[in-house]
Amino acid sequence: METNESLETYLDNHYIHRSNWLRAAVLGANDGILSTASIAIGVASSGAHREPVILAAVAGLVAGALSMAAGEYVSVSSQTDIEKADIEREKKELEEMPEVELQLLAAIYEKRGLKKETALTVAKELTEYDALGAHVRDELGITEISQANPIQAALASGAAFSAGGFLPVLVTLFLPEHHLEYYLYGSAIFFLVVLGAMAAKAGGSDVNKAVLRITFWGTIAMGMTALVGYFFGVNV
Repeated sequence: METNESLETYLDNHYIHRSNWLRAAVLGANDGILSTASIAIGVASSGAHREPVILAAVAGLVAGALSMAAGEYVSVSSQTDIEKADIEREKKELEEMPEVELQLLAAIYEKRGLKKETALTVAKELTEYDALGAHVRDELGITEISQANPIQAALASGAAFSAGGFLPVLVTLFLPEHHLEYYLYGSAIFFLVVLGAMAAKAGGSDVNKAVLRITFWGTIAMGMTALVGYFFGVNV
């Protein structure tokens, strides 16, 4: 009894089961902060007053959140459609040529290090228990952990983008208009550092590496946008 319970809770101390929602949430929040701040910095660098900067930031926030949610939904739906089609194809193959599929499954286990006889025995036992499940997992590489829900991914991405993008909007609203682009950059870097650290902690990865990566690319993105605004120098 204790062994079964320990097996069921085995992944509780691991992080791979968080990969789908964590990826969508981090990507959304990071993009929200970076995109909204970059747009606002670009407009502010052109010499514009506060109102156009706020308008640009809010427009970027709304458009970005909807685009992120739609893109994530389409992307994950496409992945899900491919997985479903492969599973249906596997069902048909198991019905039409079960012996070939059994040998293929055994060959997969043999490549992973089992002896030929052992691999065939394992393949037979798994086929008797759940043939489709064995092939989906070991031949196609589809597992419950790797499968994503399109609606869940879309909502997570859209909500995360909105949460991240709302922070630069607050900066455009309340921090001094003079040198607003510098306030936007500094605050965005701070937000990105906090996000990177939180994501690394949640995913069990190296915090310093995550912070360095997100800060480096964030600086490049905002710097390039600022240069565009500065060179054009158009007052809106």
